[in-house]
Amino acid sequence: MDAYDGGSDARRGPRTPEQAEAETPLTTAAPPPELPEPRTGVAALSPRYQIGAALALAVVAVAVCVHLGMVFLHVAPSNTVTKAHGQAVDDWVYPEFEQNWKLFAPNPLQQNIAIQVRAQIRTPDGDTRTTGWYDLSAQDGRDIDHNLLPSHTEQNELRRAWDFFTASHGTDNRPVGLRGALSETYLRRIVELRLARGGAAGADGLLERVQVRSSTTNVTPPKWSSEKVSSTPVYRVLPWWSVPDAEAEGGMR
Repeated sequence: MDAYDGGSDARRGPRTPEQAEAETPLTTAAPPPELPEPRTGVAALSPRYQIGAALALAVVAVAVCVHLGMVFLHVAPSNTVTKAHGQAVDDWVYPEFEQNWKLFAPNPLQQNIAIQVRAQIRTPDGDTRTTGWYDLSAQDGRDIDHNLLPSHTEQNELRRAWDFFTASHGTDNRPVGLRGALSETYLRRIVELRLARGGAAGADGLLERVQVRSSTTNVTPPKWSSEKVSSTPVYRVLPWWSVPDAEAEGGMR
């Protein structure tokens, strides 16, 4: 058999290069080198921008820590730190970050408080007229109703201004402490802006004085309750406040 096969191969003649290549055993090619994974995020930035990002993150972290510390000192019981630096804590918290726990109080608020304002207008001929009472709280309520994303101003500005005023004034409406004058100015400017936007002075009139009052009404108890409360509103009327000329002539922003 071997001789016959050899003779058979000899009779086939010489092999072509293609035949020789086809008969050559295949060898496994080496795998290509693995490419490094592309860098993402901060690592993809140049060193200069990496340093800038690190500094920005450090500043944000410090600011968050300071804010959390100030809020904690504000809501915590009186201690050595708040006694020594209470004014700095108040300056940081008020009025934007004030905290209170009325929602979780043993006896939550059961009253509706509406803030109303009226104004004395000087007409172009020199006469003075007094407007009726504008219910600013009711206007905020109308703006909030059916609004999926009401603004912070509509929800809290007027309410917080009134809380600020009552916390810094006695029942006789006289300032108590150093923040009394600030609370008066803050509340006055809010009602002036509301009156100006509502066109209370007319086209040619000027605001001379404004007067603010609160109307407090008890929330009606549920039907199953035996509690009886009065539905008659109780008013707290503040004195008239003069409007500075610069604000009366359009200087309010």
